[in-house]
Amino acid sequence: MKSKQVYFVRSVLAAAALAVAGCAGMVRKDEDASVIREKAVQRWDYLIAKKADKAYDFLSPGYRTTITRENYAAGMNNRPVTWEAVQFADQNCDADLCTVHLKLKYKVLVNLHGIRNIQGDSPLTERWIKESGRWYFLPDSRYKAPAVKE
Repeated sequence: MKSKQVYFVRSVLAAAALAVAGCAGMVRKDEDASVIREKAVQRWDYLIAKKADKAYDFLSPGYRTTITRENYAAGMNNRPVTWEAVQFADQNCDADLCTVHLKLKYKVLVNLHGIRNIQGDSPLTERWIKESGRWYFLPDSRYKAPAVKE
């Protein structure tokens, strides 16, 4: 009888340990989701404020090896579009990869029968990767970074 009780207690303890471990994983995933949401919006807030030198820190370490902070900032801050606001839509995350959906409000100065501003909203999809325990923005490979000046 005593061996059955010991077996039962061990089974309950093992189940409790698994449940706690599962909950810890869920909390961590929720924490990651919150971090990515904040980082994605903060990065765009810097770009909107023309502080691309600060947005540079959100780029993945590998991508940062392809462009200097100064070149990135100059390329992003001098775009012919004025970004006005960003809004988080949703995200879909796995262990080390997250796809973030945002909505960006913009304004473009155009010369169509006179110079005028055209305003609009555009959906954005961004990829964020986890490297060495931190989340980074991974620019689309179709984006060609300006050449690095030596």
